[in-house]
Amino acid sequence: MIEDPIKLSQYSHGAGCGCKIAPKVLDEILKSSFVLPDNNKLLVGNHSKDDAAVYDLGNGTALISTTDFFMPIVDDAFDFGRIAAANSISDVYAMGGKPLMAIAILGWPVEKLPVELAQKLIEGGRSVCTEAGIPLAGGHSIDSQEPIFGLAVTGIVPIENLKKNNTAQEGDYLFLTKPLGVGILSTAQKRGLLKKEHLTLMIEQMVTLNKIGEELGKIKGVTAMTDVTGFGLLGHLIEMAEGSGLSAEIYYDKLPIAAGVKEYISQRIFPDATTRNWNAYSDKVKFEKGVNVMEAFTLLPDPQTNGGILVSVKAENVRDIKELFQKNNLSLYIEPVGRLMEIGEKVVCFKQ
Repeated sequence: MIEDPIKLSQYSHGAGCGCKIAPKVLDEILKSSFVLPDNNKLLVGNHSKDDAAVYDLGNGTALISTTDFFMPIVDDAFDFGRIAAANSISDVYAMGGKPLMAIAILGWPVEKLPVELAQKLIEGGRSVCTEAGIPLAGGHSIDSQEPIFGLAVTGIVPIENLKKNNTAQEGDYLFLTKPLGVGILSTAQKRGLLKKEHLTLMIEQMVTLNKIGEELGKIKGVTAMTDVTGFGLLGHLIEMAEGSGLSAEIYYDKLPIAAGVKEYISQRIFPDATTRNWNAYSDKVKFEKGVNVMEAFTLLPDPQTNGGILVSVKAENVRDIKELFQKNNLSLYIEPVGRLMEIGEKVVCFKQ
């Protein structure tokens, strides 16, 4: 008798970046009365909601430090390792940096799942690190109730190329480097409803490194960047706009959407984290006439795993962005999805 293959996604209550703690709960957790001493070398830290910590090395360059880990978003161990690694490394690219090395974070239910699967998982992570040109240099493991995997990544960036998520400027155009909807697709997979062709596309998107971030960091007219992950496009866009003291106008019909996503939306398939995200941000959103609000509710707060980079760029540098995208096979995303405006009644307005 042939045993059914082990499906890792059935061993986790969450999936990918959908495992993130809800934004409002996270704000409560991070509250502190402890006053940290000033450190003028810490260029990015807890004082902002950015993608990584950044420390000035004093020679014109800065060190980037980040970590990310989550529970399985796909059933195959090797693919899970690839996705988790690509997602972890993305934070360095989102700061305009270059990754240098990574160490692994592994939690494994040793009495529930074969250790051979954990080995395949690590191999998946190692393969993506190799693609990024960095070593997987070590790590730490524990016996846990659910599978957990991710990386702590160290990178470097010339300080003049450092991009934050709260430094956008009024009049900037917004670009997004990947389509939305992988949280919806992964939920369809967990329910056994995802079509094979959509599974292939989903995995391909989530293992694709956001290397373009390092090149975007070199463009002076790029004023801010962040990668779109667990809080969905809506959450990370609001962090960028609010942090910069601005509002955002988004052209809803210009947003890139992954193949098959609308089909699953019509079946009311979406992860639990979508509702948590929506509840955290909905009072900051306005929809103009013509936008499909029910679809938008499902799509905009959808937690992305290794999602695209959201880029804010000055109007005079839009041509530079388009040329870079074309050189990097991102021609599908060369049209802006929105623009940053003077702060208004709501943080984000979606219009057709």
